Amino acid sequence: MADRDGPGTRVTSTPAAWRLLAHPLRSRILAHLRLHGGATAADLARSLGSNTGATSYHSRVLADAGLLVDTGLGDGRSRVWAAAADEEDVDTSVAVSSISDADELADALWLAHDHVDHHAHRLHGWIDAQVSWPMVWQEECGLDEREVLVDETQLAALRAELGAVLDRYRRRGAGTPGARRVTAVVGLTPLPRRARPPGN
Repeated sequence: MADRDGPGTRVTSTPAAWRLLAHPLRSRILAHLRLHGGATAADLARSLGSNTGATSYHSRVLADAGLLVDTGLGDGRSRVWAAAADEEDVDTSVAVSSISDADELADALWLAHDHVDHHAHRLHGWIDAQVSWPMVWQEECGLDEREVLVDETQLAALRAELGAVLDRYRRRGAGTPGARRVTAVVGLTPLPRRARPPGN
């Protein structure tokens, strides 16, 4: 797994981070707060279909790990949680060869699959909802799939360049009327080698 010590900076994390997030409610809490901003445990429970006790417990676990912060906006009986500013982008890629423990590997792979399922669900929701949006949003949002041919060095450069572009737009719309948060999911997947025609 990798996480970040600042916008666009990838650093190696410990396998324990996978164990921390490899719980469906914890990953959902973190994703919800990143997308929608601060919320109480009761608000999170209603949004995620959980109960307040479980949501509060897992929120505290995430806070103890530095992934959530108490905004101080609570009313004394409940806390308003928010995703920690330096943990906005948890990278869910994993070099499986670097994880030797079977349980750690299972947790890491579960979280990676859960991350894909989460964004697939979000994209399906956009497909159904897009008709009610202005035309430019309908035209510019959604999947954009392209094939590229790269070696290992070029692959690393490609990912770095894509990350740099997204970092430049991270706060580009701040203060602009009509600006909306947009999630950009970068998924680089190697394709099977194409079979060569006979005789080549």
